[in-house]
Amino acid sequence: MNLFETIEKNTLPGRYLEMSPEELEKIVFTVKKEFGSRLFLPGHHYQKDEVIQFADARGDSLKLAQLSASQHEAEAIVFCGVHFMAETADILTRNDQHVYLPDMRAGCSMADMANMTQTEKAWEKLMATFDETILPLTYVNSTAAIKAFVGKHGGATVTSSNAADMLQWAFSQKERILFLPDQHLGRNTAYDLGIPLDHMAVWDPIMEKLLYDGPLENVKVILWKGHCSVHENFTVGNVEQVRKEHPTMQIIVHPECSREVVELSDLSGSTNAIIQAIKQAPPGSKWAIGTEMNLVNRIIQEHPDQHIISLNPRMCPCLTMNRIDLPHLAWSLESLAEGDPQNLIRVEDSIAIDAKKALDRMLSRA
Repeated sequence: MNLFETIEKNTLPGRYLEMSPEELEKIVFTVKKEFGSRLFLPGHHYQKDEVIQFADARGDSLKLAQLSASQHEAEAIVFCGVHFMAETADILTRNDQHVYLPDMRAGCSMADMANMTQTEKAWEKLMATFDETILPLTYVNSTAAIKAFVGKHGGATVTSSNAADMLQWAFSQKERILFLPDQHLGRNTAYDLGIPLDHMAVWDPIMEKLLYDGPLENVKVILWKGHCSVHENFTVGNVEQVRKEHPTMQIIVHPECSREVVELSDLSGSTNAIIQAIKQAPPGSKWAIGTEMNLVNRIIQEHPDQHIISLNPRMCPCLTMNRIDLPHLAWSLESLAEGDPQNLIRVEDSIAIDAKKALDRMLSRA
């Protein structure tokens, strides 16, 4: 099957777009009831409300992949997230379990900022410069191929929750770290561990060049020039505006935001850390949250006793996460029930084996 045939096959049939929300919801309810425990539907925190309402579990990407692997009766996992998340679920689940993505266009711009060709070229040049002193780490927000590259070279995956612990582990193995693909999480984590900014270099995969002005022997962390298109849109100007208009409001942001924004904020933390901070805050607390808009809106709805706003009032939801909508979910589940499942996610064994090494090195430290 060529590329155009694949795209055509994976295109949502028009009849689902003509259905009412009630009709679509009925399909989802019916299939979930029919399959029972043979179906597991994980939903990432950034999903739309119309989708997250049906999730059997909510969480970040790694938590949902782990939960998928723990569903021993589940034959099908319909992952409401993006492509790299479904890949991770496939890597961690049994071979007789099948992972599906309701819309194959649901990707991640950050994960796409590091491909294998770029990474192999970078590694070759960095090895020529620094010899065997580098250990690669990759954020779980990366493709299975990048996870496999890291696993093959002795490295591990990290999450925004355990990045500090994993960086400390990595430094116990090698003198330097190559951190893929999000420069901001790498920079913020390394800085919090006491590594000066002038000991961090940036690898530009487009220019195929190390961006660094000082003596090379000072480099401790090499940051891949990648970013989250959502979190990079929170700016110093946003922080200054909130400080001006709401001087008593606390600002909490995700560590995928830039160093400047994190430094000016009151708190930073993973998605779960943000959720827990708001949950544990007393009534009447005031918060500006710097993370994805679907989640911020949901937090606002769930905590009416607090004054909560988005750090950037013009922020849009994650566009690729929003690819998973109610019509695509209904189509995915109905196709599964009809014995013609769509959008199977299957990571090749040659990639999955090394990718699992990277994941297991992290999970063994949990």
